[in-house]
Amino acid sequence: MKEIVYKNIKNIDKIVFGTGSFDQLEDIIKPKRLLNNKFFVFLVDDFFKGKYLEKRIPSQGEDIVEFIYCGKEEPKTGQIDILRDKILASKGLPSGVVGIGGGSIMDIAKALSVMFTQEGSSVLYQGLNLAKNPGIYHVGVPTISGTGAECSTTAVLTGPTKKLGIKCEYTPFDQIVLDPELTLTVPKNQWFYTGMDSYIHCIESESGRLYNTFSKAYGDQSLVLCREVFLGDNSGQTMENGEKLMVASLFGGLSLSYSEVGICHALSYGLSYVLGSRHGIANCIAFNVLEDYYPQGVKEFREMINKHHIDLPINLSKDWTNEQLTKMAEISYALSHMWDHALGVNWKEKVSIEMIIKLFKRM
Repeated sequence: MKEIVYKNIKNIDKIVFGTGSFDQLEDIIKPKRLLNNKFFVFLVDDFFKGKYLEKRIPSQGEDIVEFIYCGKEEPKTGQIDILRDKILASKGLPSGVVGIGGGSIMDIAKALSVMFTQEGSSVLYQGLNLAKNPGIYHVGVPTISGTGAECSTTAVLTGPTKKLGIKCEYTPFDQIVLDPELTLTVPKNQWFYTGMDSYIHCIESESGRLYNTFSKAYGDQSLVLCREVFLGDNSGQTMENGEKLMVASLFGGLSLSYSEVGICHALSYGLSYVLGSRHGIANCIAFNVLEDYYPQGVKEFREMINKHHIDLPINLSKDWTNEQLTKMAEISYALSHMWDHALGVNWKEKVSIEMIIKLFKRM
């Protein structure tokens, strides 16, 4: 008899969408300013420091504005712990957290909001439903589209021994502000790599055993929008495509909430943990060698690469040591829920460390 598990999902409470909607942020958070110690923490991608967006942040006298350099690496557990402890020691418990930036900023904002009310290191909460106390109010304002972090129930963090998210009912944002105008300054390669995260989410979701009508409804429409943005006659970085990709990112994330990612994400976690690769480009590097598992998806992905003249790194594995390859494979193998979705409950009969190393050697 097939085991049936119905997920009871907590997701975003409120969404505002549309060009210029960022200007509603001040009114949105105003009623929450009376909570706790009456100040907000704004976590902003360092990319916007000194730029016009910085002047539009609705910070007030007691608020904290932290510009965070995301660089080439993913958010780390230690980063969350240091930030939380510094803010609590200096000003106490905030009214709320606002994250303004890409997927890394979204994950940092979600993790910080949860960790403000937990004891000990965030390392202790990497996993499913490990946080016991409700977090504080938090708002996500994505400035790039594709990760789905704005609606994901997971705050992905790299810890001392693993890359794994804090995932619980307290993680999703209370409010998100989807303003496509904020995505127009994204560099082309980053726009493509991050957009592909949404595309790959949906390909992996629809290709595994957990796929269902709920996932299909969101995933199918996300794929339609991704194909228009990356393969259509008017493809590219335009305002109209910015709107489409922002919705594709949201729908791709919602599709996953009732399904799962697969082999590509398992491999990309290994790349990110060992090499510090950012999630979007790690996904693209991994997906490009997975035609045996996602033939039509990889074929279409390569058409998108060619159409937009993206210089995807290849032949990287020639510089990786055996120790690095083994560690990547071990990290990837440990993500059993992804292999289970992609290959079935007997996935261990089909997957080994040696087999995963061979996949990495294709990269």
